[in-house]
Amino acid sequence: MMAAASQALLAPLVLSVASLALMMQIAFRRHSYTSWVITCLTLVLSMVALVPMSKLVPLQVTPLLISDQYSLFFSLLILFATLITALLAKDYLQHRAGENEEFYLLLLLSSLGGLILVSATHLASFLLGLELLGVALYALIAYPERGHLPLEAAIKYLILSGAASGILLFGFALIYAALGTLSFVGIGQQLTQLELAADRQLLVLIGTSMVFTGIGFKLSLVPFHMWTPDVYHGAPSPVTGFLSTVSKGAIFAALMRLFIDAQLYHYQGLMIALSVIAIASMLAGNLLALQQSNLKRLLAYSSIAHLGYLIIALVVYGALRQPQMAVEAAGFYITAYIVTSLAAFALLSMLSSDVRDSVLGNDAEVDDIDHIRGLFWRQPILALMLTIAMLSLAGIPLTIGFIGKFYLFAVGIKGSLWWLLAALVIGSGIGIYYYLRVVFAMSMKPQDSDQVLVVPAKLTLAAKLVICILIFTMLYLGVLPQPLMEYLGTVTV
Repeated sequence: MMAAASQALLAPLVLSVASLALMMQIAFRRHSYTSWVITCLTLVLSMVALVPMSKLVPLQVTPLLISDQYSLFFSLLILFATLITALLAKDYLQHRAGENEEFYLLLLLSSLGGLILVSATHLASFLLGLELLGVALYALIAYPERGHLPLEAAIKYLILSGAASGILLFGFALIYAALGTLSFVGIGQQLTQLELAADRQLLVLIGTSMVFTGIGFKLSLVPFHMWTPDVYHGAPSPVTGFLSTVSKGAIFAALMRLFIDAQLYHYQGLMIALSVIAIASMLAGNLLALQQSNLKRLLAYSSIAHLGYLIIALVVYGALRQPQMAVEAAGFYITAYIVTSLAAFALLSMLSSDVRDSVLGNDAEVDDIDHIRGLFWRQPILALMLTIAMLSLAGIPLTIGFIGKFYLFAVGIKGSLWWLLAALVIGSGIGIYYYLRVVFAMSMKPQDSDQVLVVPAKLTLAAKLVICILIFTMLYLGVLPQPLMEYLGTVTV
């Protein structure tokens, strides 16, 4: 049994052991390139470790963790996004002041928290994964050491995220006081089998509201979204991409497991509240993005809208006779969102890797639409990657984003969620405008008077690898999505 449990948790164990090895390397011999190599090899080995893990699923390893197709799928997404972030971070940090070895250690620890989150079947492991993911992010956001914006963003995220975690923990305590259990399945059984007294029903209602408030903050859903643009803007570009993809993808995956195992979809009041939050997020996120000239802030508000789209999968779960379709739609859309967001932030990371510009200043970030004006005429490959990413986020056909939105729209129709679908269509229509505005800026012929970025003349091997992987994934899954769809058909919670 111990051998099976160890094999079922092989990927998290690889990350844990490698994190300890990286600590020793940093303690005895600081060398940024060595730390980067260890990190990349660890992430590749962790993805390889998912293969033997898949032969044992499903397996309840402990009362806290499970290894199944659902956790394996999201673990692969998390490790893939972390590997892309590590590849981008090397060139980005190379010209930044300070000692950067700890960056890679924090990256591994944060991804380990994500793996625990997607395997959690208990509120204790849920909180453990959430805090391991979040605490490492606080420090990651503050890189590099110099600069006021990263430090300001880290402090804001630390304070607000700490408050959200406190609310979440108090909600857990109220649920435990009412039901006497913290396991996801146990909560569902208690809620469906017992006739709760009025005072206990009130505790469950308040506790569930506090839990969804804390998770809503972590996912930056309206009205808990106010931190998002400031933190996205202040954080280094690779970290912003990591926060936008790994953090939100892992938390949403854990939320969906909690939502299904605890059978929360039976409660009409919760469904109405989630529908209102989803509609508000879709409309407010897109409307606020319209007003942005800063790419990071634009993508921050855009992420609010995309998480609103994802909430449709939660709401539709209880309305479908075949709820498995909701899990498939959520899995495909998260994949599309992670890949396209990584592509967008990859471009910002590459352009910010070697800034030596009199206008922007050393160690500056390339994050304004004006900075990429005329990029097609300077770096057509980079411009192509961002163009495909913008088209995918907008849901244009032949991209993975179109298939993801179509999937959500299809399950929404089956569930007759007309108000949510109307908000999705309106929000997507608004999004097309500001996404194409970015593409238009890149296609403009640069003028001598424009304060445009001096882009690097030669892309590094890591940058080329990232570009090839992301462009191939966005187009391949947009044209031939069937293999991923068929696999997601086997992924159950």
